[in-house]
Amino acid sequence: MPQTKSLTQFIIEQQRRQHGASGTFTLLLNDIAAACKKISHIVNQGDLVGVLGNADSENIQGEVQKKLDIISHEIMVSALDANGHVAGMASEEEDRIITATHQDAGGQYLAVFDPLDGSSNIDLNLTVGSIFSILRYPSHEKPNETDFLKPGSEQVCAGFVLYGPSTIMVLTTGHGVNGFTLDQEVGEFYLTHPNMTIAEDASEFAINMSNQQFWEPPVQRYVEECVQGQTGPRGKYFNMRWIASLVAEVYRILMRGGVFMYPFDSKNPNMAGRLRLLYEANPMAFIVEQAGGLCSTGRQRILDIPPQDVHQRVPLILGAKNEVERIIRYHHEQQES
Repeated sequence: MPQTKSLTQFIIEQQRRQHGASGTFTLLLNDIAAACKKISHIVNQGDLVGVLGNADSENIQGEVQKKLDIISHEIMVSALDANGHVAGMASEEEDRIITATHQDAGGQYLAVFDPLDGSSNIDLNLTVGSIFSILRYPSHEKPNETDFLKPGSEQVCAGFVLYGPSTIMVLTTGHGVNGFTLDQEVGEFYLTHPNMTIAEDASEFAINMSNQQFWEPPVQRYVEECVQGQTGPRGKYFNMRWIASLVAEVYRILMRGGVFMYPFDSKNPNMAGRLRLLYEANPMAFIVEQAGGLCSTGRQRILDIPPQDVHQRVPLILGAKNEVERIIRYHHEQQES
């Protein structure tokens, strides 16, 4: 393998640019990386170690949990709880926030995460991943749920790890987006995708077409124009993709452009959207915007939304700047009509 920076070296270099940096943040990211290496190994083992299939339980959202959902959650919590770098955690798989065992050690951060995104794909041997976000926590008091309810613009760091043919971590600390590939032989992430960016224009969109009848008119209009191809108002052909794994969708957009939509729909009127704000939409929005893209509900910038609940759901539209701006404009035109 060509000589390149390890994840640790990269984070240390970035931290040196920050006045008064203590090194704790580097250690925290090392904890996350260690957890993701373990999850990667277990995902790759699959049925060899009996971790596929459903568990006899549901998460707070009422979704049937996979065995790997629970195992990944436990690995992430254990890794972040070990060294006193975080004061508390919030996970998709836990109804309440988790206070760190060593919170009295003065943890400076809060961590939120989806330990295994796209787990419905796991039994089919399709791509899954982990998503995480880090917030500052200046207090020495025991954290409560309110401490986690900060807009995405206050994130210190966000990232996701893709467990595919290779294991890749995509990371931002607010200074661009970089990708790191896990060298399985030495157990280290190395910088392989520096300065990842999203092209402003696109000819590819991702959406779950089975929900088409429930979409609002702006999304119906956008998709219909794409489907009409070269003879339609867009004057070009579009490809459609749908993997049902947010980490895989966003990684594809980072690599070759496009737009992803999980918009508001009327299928379940009790849900404002399908994806969770704190540990899915916010971290992905931070990454996408740092790569030059946009992220919106169609009506509001994701990173500006004041969270009301740790498990709050929102519509999510992200990707190529010009495509997302078009979808936002269609929403505004509907409101004004």
